[in-house]
Amino acid sequence: MRVEVYFNLHKYVWSVRSARTGRVILHTDKVHIRNPEFVVRQAGRERVLREGKKNVHAFVRGEATYFDDFDPNYLDYTLVSYNPYKFDTFVDVYDTTPVRTAKRAFLQLQPSMVVGDWRNRPYLYAEGAKS
Repeated sequence: MRVEVYFNLHKYVWSVRSARTGRVILHTDKVHIRNPEFVVRQAGRERVLREGKKNVHAFVRGEATYFDDFDPNYLDYTLVSYNPYKFDTFVDVYDTTPVRTAKRAFLQLQPSMVVGDWRNRPYLYAEGAKS
């Protein structure tokens, strides 16, 4: 099934919506995506910059799937992030090169390392990331 996945800032989970209908079909702590596209809608980003309020304008689009050989220590996985105040695309966390597509992606949540902070942190790993 073709989906769009984004981090939900209100519930601190990944929201998975149907790419066909645009309706949220699942909230989860991890998602596997085949042939992901890392999408940033520029009009939505500009609105965030103008108003200072977040909106859903960045997401990962692709085929929801499952693979059990995920290992973040594997050298071909790139840790990916997006910050609308710093970048206009998703980027490699370490060298800030743009990431637009990949072979597959794994999106997961990890607990905060800050004492007293209950919120989960989103981690996005891409295998075979390309700009």
